[in-house]
Amino acid sequence: MNFEHIFNEMEIDAEPFALCELHGKSDLGLGRRPFSTLHYILAGKGEIVFQDRPSIPLHRGTLILVPALQSHTLRSFGEIGQLLPNCYPEKLDLIHHHVGDQALGQQDKLVAVCSQVKIGLRGVGDLIDLVRHPIVEQVDPNSAMASPVGQLLQEMSKPELGSRAMIRVLLMQCMIFLLRQRLDAGDPSLAWMAALVDQKLWTTLQLILDDPGKIYTVESLAELAGMSRSTFAKRFSNAYGNGPMELLRTIRMNRAASMLSNTDLPIKRISLLAGFQSRSAFTRAFEVVVGATPGHFRRNSRNQ
Repeated sequence: MNFEHIFNEMEIDAEPFALCELHGKSDLGLGRRPFSTLHYILAGKGEIVFQDRPSIPLHRGTLILVPALQSHTLRSFGEIGQLLPNCYPEKLDLIHHHVGDQALGQQDKLVAVCSQVKIGLRGVGDLIDLVRHPIVEQVDPNSAMASPVGQLLQEMSKPELGSRAMIRVLLMQCMIFLLRQRLDAGDPSLAWMAALVDQKLWTTLQLILDDPGKIYTVESLAELAGMSRSTFAKRFSNAYGNGPMELLRTIRMNRAASMLSNTDLPIKRISLLAGFQSRSAFTRAFEVVVGATPGHFRRNSRNQ
């Protein structure tokens, strides 16, 4: 399938928010972010550890997209590598996470730049919520796409006018590269992109993404798509990897987490906007998915 027109219509953003430096053998827990995160490994070797899936190896040039609300930990193996320049993320308004013994020097650390990813299409935002499994690509050090590593290190070690904007553009380029490579490889995590050309499914998906708090049933969505219930449910599941109600629940939790982190709205109000008729029902559902109550999640997210 030709995805060229989809890429042309997509609005992809990768806003940098942190630089992570892990000295020696060390771990950095990143918890459950309310947004999808792109990690780009600039140096070192290690792995990214998840609670409910196998670890993924990391080395210089690894790109990994972690979906929202998936708890993960960066782990450095502390192996000696190339000498790195000192970076100054604070001058770029980036959070600076650093763990381990900094006295060990500049050659035995894992370095990652982290960005918040958003994808929009045809006026609809948050398409990134359709990604529910980590997506990883190991960049060949001899390929043209290896050059952003050096460019990012240059911008962060010698920040000047426009450096943050340059970093953002480089990370957007990396995100497009990641999507392109994984689509070419037939990565099942991106099967939903093929369904974007299905106008009937797109109509229902657009509605769910635009207003996840509205009350939906499989029957009402099937009617909107002009299909029988069984045909719609099967076609939707084949396209997006889950049934419509499962996807709706994921999107609701992601939106609720975002509101808890980024607004001062009362939890009762957030529960209504997320499609729950009571705060207690919302709290139970949120705790099952996230492993924390909405109040606890809000406090933790603001301390990160």
